Amino acid sequence: MDAERERPEAPTSTGPSALFDASTDAAAVVSARGVVLGWTRAAEELLGRPAAETVGTSAADLLAMPGDPVRVAGVAERCRAGMGWSGLIPVRHRDGHPIDVDLRVSASFRIGTDECFLISARERRLQWAVGQSVLDSFLTRSPVGMAVMDTQLRYVWLNDTLERFGGVPREQRIGRRLSELLPGLQAETIEGLMRKVMETGLPVTDYEYEGWSWADPHRRHAYSTSFFPLVDPDNSITGVCYMVLDVTERWTARQLLSMVSEAGTRIGTTLDVLWTAQELADFAVPRFADFVVVDLLEPVLSNEGHGAWLTDAGPAPAKPVMHRAGMSSVREGCPEAVARVGERVDFVPPPHGSHLLIDGGPILIPVLDPSDELWATEQPARAASMREFGLHSLISAPMRARNTVLGLTTFIRSLNPVSFQPDDVLVAQELVARAALCVDNARRYTREHTAAVTLQRSLLPQALTGGTALEVASSYLPADPTGGVGGDWFDVIPLSGARVGLVVGDVVGHGITAAATMGRLRTAVQTLADMEMPPDELLAHLDDLVLRLSAEQTGEEPTEAARQGTTGFLGATCLYAVYDPITRRCTMARAGHPPPVVVAPDGRVSFPEPPAGPPLGLGGMGFEASEIELAENSLFGLYTDGLVGAADHDMEQGMTLLGDLLSRRDLDLDLLCSSAVRQLVPAPQPDDIALLLARTHALGAEDVVSWEVPVDPAAVADLRARATRQVASWGFGELAMTTELIVSELVTNAIRYAEPPIRLRLIRDSRLTCEVADASSTAPRLRHARSMDEGGRGLFLVAQLAHRWGARHTAVGKIIWAEQETP
Repeated sequence: MDAERERPEAPTSTGPSALFDASTDAAAVVSARGVVLGWTRAAEELLGRPAAETVGTSAADLLAMPGDPVRVAGVAERCRAGMGWSGLIPVRHRDGHPIDVDLRVSASFRIGTDECFLISARERRLQWAVGQSVLDSFLTRSPVGMAVMDTQLRYVWLNDTLERFGGVPREQRIGRRLSELLPGLQAETIEGLMRKVMETGLPVTDYEYEGWSWADPHRRHAYSTSFFPLVDPDNSITGVCYMVLDVTERWTARQLLSMVSEAGTRIGTTLDVLWTAQELADFAVPRFADFVVVDLLEPVLSNEGHGAWLTDAGPAPAKPVMHRAGMSSVREGCPEAVARVGERVDFVPPPHGSHLLIDGGPILIPVLDPSDELWATEQPARAASMREFGLHSLISAPMRARNTVLGLTTFIRSLNPVSFQPDDVLVAQELVARAALCVDNARRYTREHTAAVTLQRSLLPQALTGGTALEVASSYLPADPTGGVGGDWFDVIPLSGARVGLVVGDVVGHGITAAATMGRLRTAVQTLADMEMPPDELLAHLDDLVLRLSAEQTGEEPTEAARQGTTGFLGATCLYAVYDPITRRCTMARAGHPPPVVVAPDGRVSFPEPPAGPPLGLGGMGFEASEIELAENSLFGLYTDGLVGAADHDMEQGMTLLGDLLSRRDLDLDLLCSSAVRQLVPAPQPDDIALLLARTHALGAEDVVSWEVPVDPAAVADLRARATRQVASWGFGELAMTTELIVSELVTNAIRYAEPPIRLRLIRDSRLTCEVADASSTAPRLRHARSMDEGGRGLFLVAQLAHRWGARHTAVGKIIWAEQETP
């Protein structure tokens, strides 16, 4: 019975005595099962239902509302307890229209063995007669201000409450307009609303506004006003009546709630500690205070250790060391401030000490007294500022977040004459709590970001060299702090035969995990490149490594992790290229990475596209290598997608812009590299950016010599002699003996164990390289011969004499090589 409303009985038109007269009520007797047992004549008249049709039927059929068994059971229990029940409910007349009746249910009684209830009802008809004295008292003493204005909007009548609100005596108001009496109360707007009411005849309700009055000229009040027309018997509008209520407390509470809600969007927009502190100060001035300072503990700003005190870490120093992190004032330049932003401060409102920061609550000083002995002795500079600028009220709130002490925020009023009140402390506490959480987030992020940047910097190459084959330059631009440290990397790897490997990659994700993964992949590329793997095979092994790294985070087998898509990170992209300065050929393969850019010596720009393999970490798909020829002094560039995929253009446009910038021939390579990055990415981006440029050089015929090797042991002596003469002609006479031994061992092994054709080649580069190529795919193995063995020491001697040595496979066999440092 949702519509039931329990209320006292209302008087009827028969006079006050009728309140106590129930003889005319409609009555019925109803059993505990809800069956009508008795029906009076008054009930027949009220509902138009004769007793013959009603007795024996369900009482629920008489209601003009849905049944509520739970409520009915509750009423029955109350009546069984002997207390009875009354309320206002709708019943249905025989012709269908509802009737609101005052219903009373008696305490239960028994008729024979049946439990019964006596129910009486009276139609609700309210007709109040109010005496003139009652009406006059209501109008004059109502807590709502009331006034009547004539058609010229002049006061005709007003009550005592309105006179008290405005502070203007009644005799001064009568016959004058509101705009003449209270110009600071939006009088023109209010009079405009009155005219609209007279013109349209429609009332205006709950118009809220803020202003001052002569009753309290130093404080703004908020009012809610309703206007309605006054109409005479012939429907002519004779004036306007308005009612006004002082809603300052409600208005203030709503404004403060709105301010706290807005603070959530205005404070903490960046992950920067100092910026967040300044946002708090700027937000609170002048909304809440005239002068705000935010002081943070020194470790919070320096990011040492955890960056602050822990609230349970024991006693703190008597004078906390803080630095001013932010401040704002209604006065330009913050002349009230004793310390500037960045300076060291130790301010805690006397007589409080550092314990206030650890376990104290907000401090409210409604009235600041600069002559107070504590302020004069402990804070003399601040006491002088109070006197000079009229600082008269203060709230200091400790900044704490996640069991960590961060600092202290102080709110001060000077130009605003209203002192801080206890309710303002709750607002200050909420503002500081929100800012403290943002400061702590920024502090933690800054610490992690610094660690990630340090890790990333340590993992990137500190110096790059392309030998005589390439002139190289690089530029790396980390992501802006909000984007987090990424996993972009690049490298230049010297290879055998004067060749150089170039690699650029991008690990998906940000943070320390991405930086650490980048380091592991860079190390893996260096290792695989040293093993002389061609680009496509190198990427295949790198793909397997990424799968294993992903599986480590899920605990699954690599193939199962790839199949289920449950890898801990999505993977990486990579492009690996090998440049040979002797043939001027560049072999490359890529795994989901953008193609390289090539600028020919004549300025033509191209983007050769090796087959686009899948990103690393997907598994199950192969990679293909392709080869291009680079003219001498060509520019070869590798980059990550952050360089060409800016927000204001797509990848294709970015690649075109990159080619145009790199086609300039008048710039030094380092300057060209940095200039291209700066022009393509003028502002911080949410992703890392890497650009690696290489200008190619070729080894001439005078630097390379080769001979066919007959399959005859007797030919070894002749080849040794040729190699010795060639080395001497290059000016490396001191390397003649070691070169003779290396050539002898490598050529002898090839004749003895390999398959023809066999070829010997000497290369003069930054090192002296000796290569022996054959058609066999069997790789040599370094053995440690026993003391009684007659052979097996050849490669061991080569390893001892050479700076480094190794083997690499080719399309037709393999090459054994050994390098010597040149004088």
